[in-house]
Amino acid sequence: MFRGKRPELGHGVFLAENCAVIGDVVIGDESSVWYGTQIRGDVMPIRIGARTSIQDNTVIHVTSDFSGTTIGNDCTVGHSAIIHACTVEDFCLIGMGSIILDGAVIGRGSLVGAGALVTPGTVIPPGSLVLGSPAKVKRPINDKEREQIDYGAKHYVELARAYLADS
Repeated sequence: MFRGKRPELGHGVFLAENCAVIGDVVIGDESSVWYGTQIRGDVMPIRIGARTSIQDNTVIHVTSDFSGTTIGNDCTVGHSAIIHACTVEDFCLIGMGSIILDGAVIGRGSLVGAGALVTPGTVIPPGSLVLGSPAKVKRPINDKEREQIDYGAKHYVELARAYLADS
């Protein structure tokens, strides 16, 4: 608990034993938070949708008096990403080591490539492939990439179920 706020977890949420989730955080059904991840809703709220995977060593935080962080349903946030005071809409894949900064919006069904830096206030249209530092929209995602996003979300729901069954 932090300042009277305790995280709220949906049904079937997997939290790895060494992750930290504090403050005003809501995590939707069948989502997973993996090893070494830090989710700090200490000064503003963090909302994570259903069937979303927050992979190892990710940091999710907010900015005081500016913005909380929202991550939608059926998203995959890759290892060691930093998600800070921004919005990631439903069905997105955020690549490993990506950084998404204050006020950015990642549109529904987008793929942010590994190591991308999405600068403050950037708005990514739905269904975009985003690459680089600073990140730029390269093109609309294709069917294979859309399948990859869908597979990633479903795979981590199944993996989390296996971890929960073994605990």
